[in-house]
Amino acid sequence: MPRNGKAPTNTDPVLYASTGTPGLDNVLMGGLARSRLYLIEGVPGAGKTTLAMQFLMEGARRGETVLYITLSETADELKSVATSHGWDMTGISVRELLPQEDTLNTDEQYTMFHPSEVELTTTTKMILQDVDRLKPARIVFDSLSELRLVAGNPLRYRRQILALKQFFGGRNCTVMLLDDMTATDHDLHVQSIAHGVILLQQLNPEYGAERRRLRVVKYRGSEFRGGYHDYLIRKGGLEVFPRLVAAEHRQVVKTAKLPSDVPELDALMGGGIEEGTSTLIVGGAGTGKSTIAAQICAAAAGRGQKAIMFVFDESPNTLFSRCTGLGVRLAEFNEAGLIRVVQVDPAELSPGEFAHQVSRAVEDWGATIVVIDSLNGYLNAMPEERFLTAQLHEMLMYMNQQGVATILIGAHQGVISSQMKMPVDASYLADAVVLLRYFESRGEVRQAISVVKKRGGMHERTIREFAMGADGIRVGEALRNFRGVLTGVPVYEGSNDPLLGAAQVQ
Repeated sequence: MPRNGKAPTNTDPVLYASTGTPGLDNVLMGGLARSRLYLIEGVPGAGKTTLAMQFLMEGARRGETVLYITLSETADELKSVATSHGWDMTGISVRELLPQEDTLNTDEQYTMFHPSEVELTTTTKMILQDVDRLKPARIVFDSLSELRLVAGNPLRYRRQILALKQFFGGRNCTVMLLDDMTATDHDLHVQSIAHGVILLQQLNPEYGAERRRLRVVKYRGSEFRGGYHDYLIRKGGLEVFPRLVAAEHRQVVKTAKLPSDVPELDALMGGGIEEGTSTLIVGGAGTGKSTIAAQICAAAAGRGQKAIMFVFDESPNTLFSRCTGLGVRLAEFNEAGLIRVVQVDPAELSPGEFAHQVSRAVEDWGATIVVIDSLNGYLNAMPEERFLTAQLHEMLMYMNQQGVATILIGAHQGVISSQMKMPVDASYLADAVVLLRYFESRGEVRQAISVVKKRGGMHERTIREFAMGADGIRVGEALRNFRGVLTGVPVYEGSNDPLLGAAQVQ
């Protein structure tokens, strides 16, 4: 099985060619059908040349003859691109078909014929000669916009593309045509004759780095993963993050309790959280949401299980220091390699990359617990993404099917109010919801904890006091003598004060 999704179907190396980009091969369910023509579309800067060079280098690595035909960049410019990625272009033949300097001389300009009639014939002749001489298995043609200009008119351009397709089709060549989409009118003719079309997009949010994504527009006779897939251009080439599809990972998993090792908290939660479920811990800032998640992770690490925390809102050092002061052994287990704390840079993250990090932590590292702290940071990291809730649902379903316990942290807006809300309602996505609230009593601000939802398991429905100190997490008795705790301003109706650390009133 591949890292993301069901088993690929296009894996026979005789029939299919790897693109040299594992993530894109995953999207294509293995690779590109050989002896076919493919169109790679994208605006300048989207990564077309980088993808094409990875495609050729993969062929050279496999001992195939490969050819890069360029009408827009020089060989030196291509070598510079390769150097920036740390690549060796050995084995890649580069053919430059660029206008010569003497074309600027008025004496060399055509008088009896239109330039396109001469230049197109010359260009085509040189291409065919190189193909017949080298007999390459892979060819990249960069770019169609230059050929469109040389052709002079749409009819000649379309006839030339169709002729090239027929020529390459009889010579066992897998061809990539690059199009920078600079034409005023987008011509769908090339899309119609290509065997497959891949669209590379570059998005520019109002804040943060640019985002890139790709989509397979068509792929005749082959299965592929539809939709948009995020990708990055890093040193070493394109890194594609296939869209996470939970339905491709369905399996029967056994669920087990994951106690927090705080007896009162575990009693409140019906024995602890469970593998293959998601738990939302929600409350105001400072109520102890992250501390509870850290305690559950530390308890799991004490049993030899692995946990990972994706932190959006505070640095790992701050989290370690705070937990150490509360007696939670997070830093100790981090040094032992049983707990990982990953700080997420909100301005640089894309949903696909984050989902990829989560799936790698589960499948490669073997994480039993995944913490997302917090949903507020997750949403703020990608403010212009319109379908984050759907992507979050897909990710939770995936982790549930992998038998992983997911803990989501959600911060309420405000401190004390009966109408406190989160930026997004994720309670319907979670299997269990733990609610933390502030309430006022005798001139002190205290915290209360309750479990308001748990699918498929019993739990206490009481409201207990919750406190944190140097001796760790403490959970008190049920606040039965109070009415209106969840409003933040309760009414005391008892004779004895049950609060933690409070003197008993006779």
